[in-house]
Amino acid sequence: MEHVLSQRTRHITLVLEDIYQSQNASAAVRTCECLGIQDLHVIEKQSSYSVNKKVLKGSNKWMTIVKYKEKNQDNTLLCYQRLRAAGYKILVTDPLPDGIPINEVPIDQKIALVMGNELEGISEIALKNADQKVNIPMFGFTESFNISVSAAICLHTLVSKLRNSSVQWQLEKSEVEQLRLEWLRKMVRRSDLLEDEFLRSIR
Repeated sequence: MEHVLSQRTRHITLVLEDIYQSQNASAAVRTCECLGIQDLHVIEKQSSYSVNKKVLKGSNKWMTIVKYKEKNQDNTLLCYQRLRAAGYKILVTDPLPDGIPINEVPIDQKIALVMGNELEGISEIALKNADQKVNIPMFGFTESFNISVSAAICLHTLVSKLRNSSVQWQLEKSEVEQLRLEWLRKMVRRSDLLEDEFLRSIR
C-alpha cells in the first residue's frame, strides 16, 4: 500500500463526458488506476455513468471518482470550473489535425484530459471552453481509436513524460494520509467497529 501511495498522482486526471458504454468507462477507470492516476471526473448529461465489474477488476475502489450530474446547469462547464479552480489546464481530445500531438504536450502544469462519448465525440461546449486540442498521431485509414484505447495511449504518454521530468507530481502528505485511511477502511472487514473501539480507548 505504501509503495502504491508513493506512486499516486493528481498532476494528471481524466474527464469522461457522457460516456454511455459501461465497458469503455470501466476500462478507463482501470487504466487510470494501473497508471497511478488517482482522480477520474465523470460528466453525466444524456448518459448515466455505469460500470462493468468484469472489466473493472476492482480498480474503482482505489480511485476517487467525481461525478457531475447537477440539474438545471451545464455539467461540462461545472466540471471545467472546478478543475480550473484546482489549477488544471484543460485539454480535449479530437482526431482532427489542428490540435497538438499528445506526445508534445507540456507537463509542467496540471493536466485534465477530456474525452467525449463513443458516437459524437467531444461536445461543442467542451471543445469551445477547453484550453487546447490534442490528438494521437494516426498513420492508417481509420479515423480514430476506441475511447478506452485512446485514453490508455494518451495517459500512458503523459504519465511516462511526467515520471521522467523534474515536476513534483506525487501527492501531498495530507492527501497520502487521507487515502491511506480510506483504503484501510475498504481492506479491513468491519473497520467501523475497530475505529470505534480505538476511539473509546484513547478517551
